[in-house]
Amino acid sequence: MSVKKRLFLIFGPVITAVILLFAIFLSPFWLKDDHVSSRVDRSAATAISPMVLKGRLIKSSALAHGYVAFMGSSEWSRFDPFHPSVLAQKYHRSYRPFLMGARGTQSLTQFFNLQSINQQVKGKKVVFFVSPQWFVKPGEDPNAFSFYYSPLQTTSWLQRETGSRMDRYAATRLLDMPSGRSDKIIAAALTRIAAGKRPTAMQMVYIKYRNRLLLNEDEVFSQFQADTYDGTHNERLIAKDARQLPSVYNYQKLDQLAGKIGQSQTNNNPFHISNQFWNQKLKRHVKGLRGFQKHLSYLKSPEYSDFQLVLNQFAKDHTKVLFIIPPINSRWQNYTGLSEPMLQQFDRKITYQLRSQGFTHIDDLTNDSHVPYLMTDTIHPGWRGWLKMDRAIDPFLTKSVSQPHYHINPQFYSKHWQQDADPKIAARR
Repeated sequence: MSVKKRLFLIFGPVITAVILLFAIFLSPFWLKDDHVSSRVDRSAATAISPMVLKGRLIKSSALAHGYVAFMGSSEWSRFDPFHPSVLAQKYHRSYRPFLMGARGTQSLTQFFNLQSINQQVKGKKVVFFVSPQWFVKPGEDPNAFSFYYSPLQTTSWLQRETGSRMDRYAATRLLDMPSGRSDKIIAAALTRIAAGKRPTAMQMVYIKYRNRLLLNEDEVFSQFQADTYDGTHNERLIAKDARQLPSVYNYQKLDQLAGKIGQSQTNNNPFHISNQFWNQKLKRHVKGLRGFQKHLSYLKSPEYSDFQLVLNQFAKDHTKVLFIIPPINSRWQNYTGLSEPMLQQFDRKITYQLRSQGFTHIDDLTNDSHVPYLMTDTIHPGWRGWLKMDRAIDPFLTKSVSQPHYHINPQFYSKHWQQDADPKIAARR
């Protein structure tokens, strides 16, 4: 047997398999959304998985089948009997939350997340949690952004961008992140968009090729990933929490129960912080944390313009959004020296950005920081906090809401808006 024949017998099957796999990944006929099971939808909705957040198939399937996007960051992982997912399940609500957010996800991550589900949220309802802690001077942490970065979402957006102020700002911010510069061709296209130019024809060919490949990868690997959602830890936790609730919803009785549970789970420290969080995170360091936040400000940050990206996308998709603004644990706030006037000014600035553009569905809990057992730790809601939010969430999602009239103001992308503490002065510049 000749050397060529022996080499073909050795490498031929491998080469053929690679060619077939390459053809499958590039095939436009591979994509279909009708085979994600209801079990996968249900489990993925509370799994808070980075892979689900970065993908498309599982999220779009769930949202197309009645789940509602609950977007934010780490607060969704604080499960207790009054968590939105528990209340929706226990009281057989007409909606189920699909939790999209984890530690480190902020506005820029959520803007690109929307690029993978914008068809599913067009004209629909979304709940969006706005955390004051996002609005620090540096803005979103590049490492956290890179952890959740999705080339699939980026290439999907690049095929739809039109050179608008939103697109130019998004390109600029993506170039600020190491992950946005990791692909040289995409980085070159982003540079052109940021400068007000369109990507070149060859860049668009590459972007479409990458997007097709990534879509098919998501399709394939979502099938393997789906097996990991069979009875997830969070599903079991939600079922356990639901058993602690009475069979009939009564706010006053539930509020009493929330206070009772909150009290029993925060009895080893003076801050009304959960015993577990206190023991694991704070107890050893608390003496050194007195007054450490007295110079911290949430008034000047690029996050304000990143947040504007999200608002701009919601307006473009005519999405009806309930924004939740949480308080800070007042006892912890007083201990660390976090300024109350600054928090009130932050609240005025962020609500001005919302209301002046037509986003009027706001559950603002800023002034409830003194309510006992509203927070489960220093910054995250729990027990009575979840229950109070439910008074806004449930009617928003179960009753008719008129279509809002949005009027996007591009001045919210400006450096003036990011850096000026007075919202009315910044808006006039």
